[in-house]
Amino acid sequence: MTAVPLLASLYLAFTNYDILNPPEWTGLENFQRMIHDDQFWASVRVTLIYVLVSVPLQLAFALLLALILDRGLSGLAFYRSAFYLPSLLGSSVAIAILWREIFGDEGLINKGLALIGVHGESWLQNPRTALATLIVLNVWTFGSPMVIFLAGLRQIPDELYEAARVDGAGVWRQFTHVTVPLLTPIIFFNLILQTIGAFQTFTQAHIISGGTGGPANSTLFYTLYVYQQGFVAFDMGYASALAWVLMVAIAVVTALHFLVSKYWVFYGDS
Repeated sequence: MTAVPLLASLYLAFTNYDILNPPEWTGLENFQRMIHDDQFWASVRVTLIYVLVSVPLQLAFALLLALILDRGLSGLAFYRSAFYLPSLLGSSVAIAILWREIFGDEGLINKGLALIGVHGESWLQNPRTALATLIVLNVWTFGSPMVIFLAGLRQIPDELYEAARVDGAGVWRQFTHVTVPLLTPIIFFNLILQTIGAFQTFTQAHIISGGTGGPANSTLFYTLYVYQQGFVAFDMGYASALAWVLMVAIAVVTALHFLVSKYWVFYGDS
């Protein structure tokens, strides 16, 4: 179910294939085409901005909420479930449609601004703000990393905090010298998962932009461009080549994370 389509797409990446006719071997032509493809570079730029901005913000917000919930609030199970819910719904079509209604020209955001006398334009039709709305949506789906952070916080012994307080450490120093170092394996785990997920984001951009990646390519995610080439232009050979470039890019980024992790991730036996 996985290996056969994977190998088939690898073969198609070196062909000219429009689905209707048999594949025609073209060698590296599809990969050479990317170098001169402005849409390709636009999708790379949008995706990199999205990953570099949304992932750190999401993890920071998830950790903040986990620290608050770790204080022993009453009804913890309810809050944990409520905060986890966006992670289950965030990549759905329904939430993408809801987001379009919130940030549209007549959406809730502009209606709220109108109450204080501010006339807002459509956030989704402005190239300067369209991508930001998708970044906000990704940050909103903080529930999954938050639950993992909360589990990690529960594993930190209270004796370490007591020893830090005896040494005169305040709340901030306890966080930076006790919580963060012991939580780095969890941070690393969440970073890997959320980075891979961000590179593969598709549904939100497709629904909000109507499949165009507009306005002015501001929401043209890489996966959306692969979809356009494969299922709109029926250039399945080029789409397969694009997909393999994405897979290699994710593998390289993941490998770099592992290489760098030895300098900042601390395990119990280190």
